[in-house]
Amino acid sequence: MHSPTQPRVTPQSLVEHALAATIADECVVVVRDRTSANLRWAGNTLTTNGVMHGVDVTVVSFIHRADGTSTGSVSGSATDQAQVSALVTAADAAARAASAAEDAAELVRDRTSPDWDEEPVRTGIHTYDAFAPALGEAFGRAEAGGRVLYGFVNHELTTTYLGSTTGLRLRHVQPTGHYGCTGKTADLSQSAWVGGATRDFSDVDALAMDAELEQRLGWGARRVDLPAGRYDTVLPPSAVADLMIDAYWYAGARVAHEGQSVYSRRGGGTRVGERIAREGVHLLSDPSYAGLECSPFVVASSSGNESSVFDNGLPLGRTDWVRDGELAALLQTRHSAAVTGLPVTPAIDNLVLDVDGGTGSTQDLVAGVERGLLVTCLWYIREVDPQTLLLTGLTRDGVYLVEGGEITGAVNNFRWNESPVDLLGRFSHAGATEQSFSREWGDDYFSRTATPALRVPDFNMSSVSQAM
Repeated sequence: MHSPTQPRVTPQSLVEHALAATIADECVVVVRDRTSANLRWAGNTLTTNGVMHGVDVTVVSFIHRADGTSTGSVSGSATDQAQVSALVTAADAAARAASAAEDAAELVRDRTSPDWDEEPVRTGIHTYDAFAPALGEAFGRAEAGGRVLYGFVNHELTTTYLGSTTGLRLRHVQPTGHYGCTGKTADLSQSAWVGGATRDFSDVDALAMDAELEQRLGWGARRVDLPAGRYDTVLPPSAVADLMIDAYWYAGARVAHEGQSVYSRRGGGTRVGERIAREGVHLLSDPSYAGLECSPFVVASSSGNESSVFDNGLPLGRTDWVRDGELAALLQTRHSAAVTGLPVTPAIDNLVLDVDGGTGSTQDLVAGVERGLLVTCLWYIREVDPQTLLLTGLTRDGVYLVEGGEITGAVNNFRWNESPVDLLGRFSHAGATEQSFSREWGDDYFSRTATPALRVPDFNMSSVSQAM
């Protein structure tokens, strides 16, 4: 509790204290008030639950010198003015010791969010008031059906406050939630996974989750071993999200301009303006995209090829990365945009893949396959060749044989090798775009995606894997 003689500590007061305490020429302060609530279960039994709260502060100091501007950035947990003062002192010292920053630019000025004065928004275990009882019912159904469920759900609410000595006072509330559940047969010989993203768990149905696992485990009643090779393969939206996130993360403009990525033009420069996918393919980010809403301004704690502390507070809007099959933009800071001669298009915290004419579901695409595979999960994805963005990874928890448009059994796992950029030019059919969740990247890094299912007529399963 705060003393009656002292003002209550709020995120806004921490920002103002830091800006007043700095002795640097300019300063940016980011305060994140974060709460999370989670449930975990195993063996058809809830095992743990918890609620956490923390406040993180980042102080970025800027010192103007004869040869440019140097910066120092320091982050840490802080809940009172003394802790914030220590971060300010450390950031000021780091800025004094640093050399001039190559990405130096004038700081963004004079913008205030209309809700700047509002308190942080927080989550709690009440988020699961509807989900938890349904989960208990799902446990009973699974037990009766000879299934064992293991899983985890997490919900976070992060309220970000960004202030600067140049007049920025920006606020954003970000809900982030996800669920993931693995179902196994009673003898543990088969497994399947389902998962998804959510903003508030009002749209998550635990019984539907179990029903989908029941269906997938049923598909595995017959086991078929297949060799490595190229297969007519259906990838559901979650697996497509796995691949598209990599295509997005590796789309840095500076790296492309320097000839080091799949987006580099042979002979120099970038491939912006070139066709890199089929006509009708659109890859975009939009802070206001329904269901995937994210921060409408840049928040950068450090500088790198795709971010700059000088860009803090830049407004963000819809950006088309691929428009009608042509590369339209790359991840740009103001510094890299000056180098490449292209517009400033900073990273945005969501991603949408849309294909003109794409209709139907994963099952609709499966119905068109004479003989091939349905691959439900990709994991352990790693880059092999940046020049082509060749990726390698494994399948897991559900690879199924399709014969005559019907799923007829489960097959062994594979190691695969594919480029997501190449796939955008090779897929034969696309479903309707829907909100999706990357199993590989969604838990901790990037959960806001919308993608269609894709059918790839020659997906490369490079070797058989013993992974379960």
